[in-house]
Amino acid sequence: MLNVIRRGVRCFEAVTPQAGWRPDPDVVWIDLLNPTREEELAVEAALGLDLPTQKEMEALEPSSRLYQESSATFMTATLVARSREETPTTMQATFVLTGGRLVTLRYEDLRAFEIFAERARPDDIASGVTALLGLMDAIVERLAELIDMESDRVEEASKAIFSRPQAGNFRPLMTALAHAQSVTSMIRSALVSLARLLSYSGLAPEVLGDPECRAHLDSLQRDAQSLTEQASHQSNHIAFLLDAALGLINIEQNGIIKFFSVVAVVFLPPTLVASIYGMNFDHMPELHWMMGYPMAIGLMVASAVLPVLWFKARGWL
Repeated sequence: MLNVIRRGVRCFEAVTPQAGWRPDPDVVWIDLLNPTREEELAVEAALGLDLPTQKEMEALEPSSRLYQESSATFMTATLVARSREETPTTMQATFVLTGGRLVTLRYEDLRAFEIFAERARPDDIASGVTALLGLMDAIVERLAELIDMESDRVEEASKAIFSRPQAGNFRPLMTALAHAQSVTSMIRSALVSLARLLSYSGLAPEVLGDPECRAHLDSLQRDAQSLTEQASHQSNHIAFLLDAALGLINIEQNGIIKFFSVVAVVFLPPTLVASIYGMNFDHMPELHWMMGYPMAIGLMVASAVLPVLWFKARGWL
């Protein structure tokens, strides 16, 4: 799908390129969303670019994702897609500044693009570089929202771990924490990739000659850095909660094993006494003794009570 945004207009306009298609002079942003090969070739021919294919975007090494070619600045970043679904994923998106226009190439629908197109002011779409910076604002804001959403889930899991009843089920909590760790890791990867893009975009000719754009870019870099630190802190907190949950599981398992061990020790001496007096020998001193049965019962009771008292004296119970 090929969409364009014109100068001062906030909504996308779908375009079906024909042979010899050229963007109008007031087009400042060309967005390629899961484009066909024909749409890619049309944009390449119109702007004199060589856009990377989806496979090339995925195969590019981090050091090869940022480059300048034919007076255009190419920047590829890893972003979080399907953030509103249960299982988000990462994807690569390419941003190109060329001839005062912004060209974006992506193969997943991204919420940040929709947010920017809906909320953009006329000044945000005055040129390709202002559209890029406004779009970066929306992406950073969306990543911040995702971090806050995962932070709320982690806080709920934390309260559940330390206030849950004994012998409760840890499986849902462990699953929730593992999911939060996975999403947080994706967000952190996206922020690190985005920080590289923001740093390199300062070398674009459209940014170098505009002090206001450079100041905006510096602010975005600080935001990305602070969010990266927040994501790292949250990842460490999740790791702590996972360790705490595993520790509580071990404590409960040890308690269960201790209980059965004490029960086994308590019932072992009475079993021994009962086994001795259950033997079928003709000559047993207490066999015909009138007090033999009460004495055997008393020995079994005493041999069960004494270990319990001893365990309590040692603080094991």
